[in-house]
Parts: sequence; C-alpha cells; structure tokens
Amino acid sequence: GASWREHRKVCTWDLERKLERERGRLEGEDPAIGSACLELGALYHEQDRFGEAEERYEEALRIFLAVNGEVSEHVAGLCANLGKLYDTQGRVDDGLRMQKRALRVYRRVHRDGHEEVAGALCNLGNLRLCTGELEKAMRKHEEAHAMYVGLHGEDHENVAKVLGNMANVLKDQGKGAEALAMQQKALDIKRRTLGSDSDDFVASLLNLGAANRGQGMLDEALARFEEGLGIVRRIHPERSVVEGKFLESIGSVYARQGRHADALAWYQKAHWIYRKTLGAESADAGGVICKSAGALQGQGEVDEAIAKYEEGLAIQRRAVGDEHPCVAHSLYNMALCKAEA
Repeated sequence: GASWREHRKVCTWDLERKLERERGRLEGEDPAIGSACLELGALYHEQDRFGEAEERYEEALRIFLAVNGEVSEHVAGLCANLGKLYDTQGRVDDGLRMQKRALRVYRRVHRDGHEEVAGALCNLGNLRLCTGELEKAMRKHEEAHAMYVGLHGEDHENVAKVLGNMANVLKDQGKGAEALAMQQKALDIKRRTLGSDSDDFVASLLNLGAANRGQGMLDEALARFEEGLGIVRRIHPERSVVEGKFLESIGSVYARQGRHADALAWYQKAHWIYRKTLGAESADAGGVICKSAGALQGQGEVDEAIAKYEEGLAIQRRAVGDEHPCVAHSLYNMALCKAEA
C-alpha cells in the first residue's frame, strides 16, 4: 500500500488541518494561507466537490490579489481553475470571463509561446466551442498548437490534447472524417507518452468514441466507450463525472442502435452519477434526463417522454439559461415528440 508520506498529499483531512494551522499561526492575507487554500481547493475539485472547491479557490484568489496584485502566476492559475470549475458546472459565461482573465494575466507574466499561455488558449478555445463560436475556438486552438509544437515537437501529450480539442471543433463544423482522423492521432500520441491509465488518455477515448459514433461506426464507438469506462472505474474507484460521461455515451450508442430499453438503463446510471457529483440541478443532469425522454419516446411511451423532456429542459434552463445550444436541442427534440402525441 501507499506510505503515509504518499497518502498525505491527497488526504483531505490532512490538508484541512494544514489550512486551519496556517490560519491559527498567521494573520490576515498571508501567502501561506493562500497556498493552503489553493492546495485544498484543487483536491476538492479533483473529488468533484465543486462548491467547496470554489470557496477555497476564491479565498486564495482574494489573498494573492491582495499580496501580489493582478499580474502574478498565482492569480492567473486560480482564474484558470475557477474557469474550468464553472465550465464543469455549466456556468459557461462565468467560465469564459475567468479564462479570458487568465489568458490576459499569463500573457503579462510570460511571453507568447510559453506553456501556460498555450494552456490558457486551449481553455478559452474549449469554452468558445461550448458557446458555438467555432471559428474563434479553432483560432485559439491553432495558436496553442503552434506554441506546443514549438516547445515540445509533435510527439507530446500537450500536442495530443490540443489536437483532440481541434477535432471537437471539426466535428461541430460537420467535418466528421477529419475529426475522426485527428482524434485517432491524439489517442496514439497519448498512449505512447502517458500510457493508458491516465485521465488524459481517458478523455481521448471519450472523444474518439464520439467521433466514431458521429461517423455511424457504432461498434467501434461502443468499444472505445467500454474501454474508457473500465479505465475510469479502475483509476477512480470513487464516483466521478467522467464515469457519468461514459455511461451516457454508451446509452447514446444503444439509442442509435434502436436498443431503447438498454439506452434508458444506461442514461439512468449516468443521471445517478451526475446527481452525486455535479448535483441534481446541473446541466449534465438535465441533459441526460432529456436523453432518457428520447429513449422513452423510442419505446412509444410518448406522454411519459414529454413529461421527462419538460423536467430535463427546466433543469437545463436554470443551469445554463435559455440561449444555450443544449436548450435549443432539447426544445427541438421535445417538439418532435409532441408531434407524435
């Protein structure tokens, strides 16, 4: 088993005690308290304890702003962490605001061409994809790709990461074959550089499976999703959002195959995970309820499906607002369902 020295780095209780000790030992806005908040916030974030992570990140940000001012590595990193946290919770506008701020600060702290600047460009590109601004998203990722290749050459995990991001944009632009080839390239690089038991490799499996599904290659998609689910459960025995993503994705393949009862069962498993990790009012929880409605509709249970659509749509609207693309998609699907009634 892991030694106490190894275990204590990821022990929540130990980090909470460390923060309390720093607060007792020091007064006011001391960098040591800020560092302890950042460390604990990152652990909460990793554990999908998003409310607690946000509180610790915001406390750390206040401290580092007071101590160092806006232009510091700590402020940029905390803005990036908060941006990712907001994005995971479906708070896209808040995420965009924070990632723009992170990029501005990183550009002032470092020159263009720096690792952190490239990472901030990737984060911003991913959020532009969420808001449907595909050209802007691709420009950010292409800029990051050039920086990463300049820093590391072609065969590096960060190059693979940005290739995967670019493939997601290509998919949404309707360029499915190009997206699939790029996802496969990203996966191959990650397998060589990181091995298969890593979160980044798992993310590439999820993306490649989605690209296979988009091209109608359903057996290949299912194989990717099942491989990814197995790895996630091995490396994250606790419940995680990513496990929910794989469960939902497997359900979506079954739905495409006309196996609606199987799809419904997998969507329900994903919903349980999202409720436990993101909360019942999260955009992902609402989205998978709408997919469950589609499975009910496929089984001819139209009245029950309409009620499910209304339930899921209400959650999505509360989570991300009326203008988000996922809300439009659910409205369209519900209208088709009502036309069958």
